[in-house]
Amino acid sequence: MSHAHPLDLGQARPGASRRAVLASTIAAGAAGLTAVSAAGARANPTGAHGTAPPRQRNQSSMVGVPFEVYDEVRVGIIGLGNRGMGMLPLFDAVPGVRVTAVCDVRPGLVRDASDRLAAEGSRRPREYSRGPEDYQRLAQADDVDFAYIATPWEDHYAQGVACLEGGKHVGIELPIATELDELWSLVDMSEQVQRHCILMENCNYGRQELAMLRMAHDGLFGDITNGHGGYLHDLRDLLFSETYYYNQWRRKWFAARNRAFYPMHGLAPIAAAMDVNRGDRMTTLQASASPAHGLADYRERHVSADRTDVWAEEYIAGDRVTCMINTEQGRLIRAEDDVCTPRPYSRINTLAGSRGVLEDYPSRIYLEPEHGGHAWQESQPYLDEYDHWLWQDIGDDAENHGGHGGMDYIMIYRLMQCMRQGLEPDIDVYDSAAWSSPVPLSEASLSSGGPVEIPDFSRGLWSEQRAGLDSERAPLLD
Repeated sequence: MSHAHPLDLGQARPGASRRAVLASTIAAGAAGLTAVSAAGARANPTGAHGTAPPRQRNQSSMVGVPFEVYDEVRVGIIGLGNRGMGMLPLFDAVPGVRVTAVCDVRPGLVRDASDRLAAEGSRRPREYSRGPEDYQRLAQADDVDFAYIATPWEDHYAQGVACLEGGKHVGIELPIATELDELWSLVDMSEQVQRHCILMENCNYGRQELAMLRMAHDGLFGDITNGHGGYLHDLRDLLFSETYYYNQWRRKWFAARNRAFYPMHGLAPIAAAMDVNRGDRMTTLQASASPAHGLADYRERHVSADRTDVWAEEYIAGDRVTCMINTEQGRLIRAEDDVCTPRPYSRINTLAGSRGVLEDYPSRIYLEPEHGGHAWQESQPYLDEYDHWLWQDIGDDAENHGGHGGMDYIMIYRLMQCMRQGLEPDIDVYDSAAWSSPVPLSEASLSSGGPVEIPDFSRGLWSEQRAGLDSERAPLLD
């Protein structure tokens, strides 16, 4: 088993493009980086965003770079709140994977995580709970191959960089970083140390999303022209909870910035189906925002007057932020973010082309020449036909283990499968940076009132057709 970490390494059918100042209210640790990068975004919201800094001599592309083969993958988890603690048993359930380290600023949660693993018959992990910087010790630990980061957004960048510098492959919850210069820094660091940095975008592994991807690649929709995805989720009760988000970190962002905080759930599956970074790329973004009424109205009706710190907040983030994204191939993506208004849950999941369209919530389809009369048709027969091999192979296990209907387990299993079998990851650092970039770029667009350029994080390699989520079937893990 390899655990070495070298740090100096230096014509398709129609529609088938290929087959196969915030720190004071949130976290002091990221204060300087956040303030500097945000100021830079406001100072030049257009041209600088589209400019790729040159690759340095000690960097090389991560395109086509497989994982080394691991007989056993040793996982360290940083952040044991609701998300981290929920993912803990899923990592532990994957064959050939062992959680060897757990880290949080709350010692009680670290002990609880260790107890949960022991109760399942697994070895107790090393515990890291000496304070807000103790993740640095985990980052340097020699018994961790993959670091999973599930902390507040403002901590993702610093923790991700530390783990890459420590020779770890890294999976980061959404987004991998909150500012543009931080995204570039993670790309550069990944290239320097030749370690993968991956956005843990579970929605890419949803059953319908993966089937939609395969339909698009098989030309079912003809030439893909547009897609629409979103994260429409009423989180008002959780945002005002005194316990759900540690130190109520997430709500504080809405009083500090006006931006699309969480567009990735809707954007990433559409971008993957369009082969973004694999024959196409996102080029420009223009954002618009509704008024910020939802949180203040909810506070008026549901929050007690004695929570004076909450009542002192003035919310400036629009209830809904819409990003209109253009691609090099002329396609249009609409990505939306709305967690502050009353509504049923939806990720929208719409993909359309010259021969038809698939929409979700509820799922329905319309294709030519099969359908007519301007009437939606049942999508399930198509979803069954194009069911991704991952769901065919481990779908029952995924549903039994849970995690957003099983897609959390599918995502973890597939990532660990790639590591154990020495495969390329489905999602790389260039995808991760591109899909996270609307977070800072939406603020820049709203500030300027116009479109902003989206960087080419791949530095020109986006036009190469290559494998991604529509990957070849791999052997089951044992």
